[in-house]
Amino acid sequence: MTRFILKRLGSGLVVLFAVSALTFFLLYIASGSIARNILGDQASPEQVALKEAELGLDQPILARYISWLSNAAGGNFGSSWFSSEPVANSLATRIPVTMTMVITAMILIAIIATLIGGAAAVRRGWVDRIVQVGAIVGDSVPGFVIGIILVTILAIQLGLFPATSTISPDAPANAWALSMTLPVIALLINGVTGGAQQIRSAVIKQLERDYVRTLRSRGIGEREILFKHVLRSAAPAGLTVLSLQLIGMLGGVVIIEQIFALPGLGPLAVAATGQSDLPVVMGVVMYTVVVVIVVNLLVDLLNGWLNPKVRAS
Repeated sequence: MTRFILKRLGSGLVVLFAVSALTFFLLYIASGSIARNILGDQASPEQVALKEAELGLDQPILARYISWLSNAAGGNFGSSWFSSEPVANSLATRIPVTMTMVITAMILIAIIATLIGGAAAVRRGWVDRIVQVGAIVGDSVPGFVIGIILVTILAIQLGLFPATSTISPDAPANAWALSMTLPVIALLINGVTGGAQQIRSAVIKQLERDYVRTLRSRGIGEREILFKHVLRSAAPAGLTVLSLQLIGMLGGVVIIEQIFALPGLGPLAVAATGQSDLPVVMGVVMYTVVVVIVVNLLVDLLNGWLNPKVRAS
């Protein structure tokens, strides 16, 4: 298992390095005159040159990347070129908002999708048809459309939840719960419908295996077969789907946070990208990649624990 973990960690570091290099060079190529953007059109060429020297933009691009990489390896992502606020501080205040929303949505997706998908696979009939129709409808409606509908009906018309939020990390729990309810619902509907469909297929596939017939022939009850054997065998497929949904969710959360005015990573990333604020953009990208790598590692470990063949491969 140790070798298995080390191999996954090594792969994660390679991915992290590749994404950092690709993002860094593409941003520099596409950002144009950053010093001019910061100082404005009225700045003289001398002022622009001084600003470029201050930011290190007069250095070769490879030297800038090596300098950034060495600092980032030590946890220093620099400061925003526009606000001068340390990137680490910006991330620290916004990560709790985004991760609370994403983690809550993922936990609910895992529970609800397993219950719905498992029920559809076992009961079939009208339950299965409703789940399949729901999956098609859920996959067809984008998350931001669901968010707008929720805001219009539940927040503006019925006043049950705040339409927008400016919650802070030290806000009371009830404020967090009220502010997060509608964004979480907007995120999880697509995830539940897609996840339930995948889990349904995986459970049906397991129910048709020979080992299930053997267990039934030994007089083992259907409930024990389902919870002790079938769901465990179907779990790797469900975990893979959940990890893919998390990656998609980290992209979709940018729009959801904009709709609900949540002070998470989404608005920070959008503003920084529009300004070509490279230190902030790189900080957000690196944090997101680390989250994806950690989640994939956890999924691989769970799959390896559930299925020894995965470790051997």
